[in-house]
Amino acid sequence: MPSWNSRGLRGSLLEELINLTNEKYRDNRLALIQKVPTPITPMKIDKEKRHITLAYFEQKSTVDYIGAVQGIPVCFDAKECAVDTFALANIHEHQVEFMKDFEDQGGISFILIYYSKKDVFYYLRFEELYRFWMRAKNGGRKSFRFDELSEDYVIPKHTGVYVPYLTMLQKDLNSRDE
Repeated sequence: MPSWNSRGLRGSLLEELINLTNEKYRDNRLALIQKVPTPITPMKIDKEKRHITLAYFEQKSTVDYIGAVQGIPVCFDAKECAVDTFALANIHEHQVEFMKDFEDQGGISFILIYYSKKDVFYYLRFEELYRFWMRAKNGGRKSFRFDELSEDYVIPKHTGVYVPYLTMLQKDLNSRDE
């Protein structure tokens, strides 16, 4: 069982940027996206400071965020990558299954990846993720390289929004209509 103490704060800056972006989208009535809380079981508590110092995840989580954009159901996960190669071990099978089921119900699933070395945000469409996932399941690479990704889904920097993923979501939707 993974310990909250050892892994719980990874990606917290990325999540904070996405949370601020989602607040802005909500304030502008563009989207309503919520962070999905991960249930934990506290094991050690510092009663004096009223802090949990050790906890375990209770169950497998699905994705980090879920909600609606202009009536379209969306779910996504946020990942950070310090190198040019993204290990698929960072995504769990139950997450891929959830995202596939979500897509099968007419929703849109994706992953936002922050490549910290490049200072680049990338919108990984579920179609792209699933292709890499199946390649690994069929004995291929257990990762994908940045240069394998479509340049069309690098998220452009934008004034006023930290992680402006709605532009890429629109592009994803348009590609599905073609």
